[in-house]
Amino acid sequence: MATDKDKDKDAAKDVKGNQEKQASASKAKQEGEAKKIAKAKAKEQKEKKDDEPAAPVPTTPARLKEKYDSEVKPRLKERFKITNDMAVPRLTKIVINMGVNGAVENKSRVDTAVRELATITGQRPTVRLAKKAISGFKLREKMPIACAVTLRERRMWEFADRLISVVLPRIRDFRGVKDKLDGRGNYTMGLSEQSVFPEVDFDKIEFTQGMDITFVTTAQNDEQGYALLKELGMPFQVREQKIAKTKAG
Repeated sequence: MATDKDKDKDAAKDVKGNQEKQASASKAKQEGEAKKIAKAKAKEQKEKKDDEPAAPVPTTPARLKEKYDSEVKPRLKERFKITNDMAVPRLTKIVINMGVNGAVENKSRVDTAVRELATITGQRPTVRLAKKAISGFKLREKMPIACAVTLRERRMWEFADRLISVVLPRIRDFRGVKDKLDGRGNYTMGLSEQSVFPEVDFDKIEFTQGMDITFVTTAQNDEQGYALLKELGMPFQVREQKIAKTKAG
């Protein structure tokens, strides 16, 4: 039979348990109210941000696009005796592909390459996956090994302008790019490192990474593609040197 002392102990335990439950409920209520307040503030900030005017979209065409329309297009039309304006060779897109060296051993290199390529082009690249496994290279299928981006319209013209006017002249001992096209009026060139782009902070470069840049045109042949890129300012010094040597001989 329980004594009065045991009853007092049980009553004290019940009181303590009730107090703990009340404290826990009060704490949960406070946390819930704090979450509601934080959520309301976040919503208010988002609405405030949405109400802010968006950054103005540039209305003027890119500088290189203006040059193409006013200077390059009429010259090509006259040179190749083209009567239809739609048949004049033009630049349609630029594809930049960056195969990441060491991506098999260190997957974080792909993320770094994506970040740097986005900084260079102003557009987020897509990650390219391995199509098949190669045991000799420790390569597994669908492993991220590269990144690429396709530029069109304004970004394409702006990138081409920066590449021709700023990036290529920054290369040490630069003597021009190769003049070999692919037979269909398209041109691909390679860069051995990303540090030649002024957008990349040299002090933050983790590893040297090259890239391939492909200019896709509507030219019918290499002659038209070469003429288009040459008129846009691409420094094809190799062909010019060959012509000079032939004339001198």
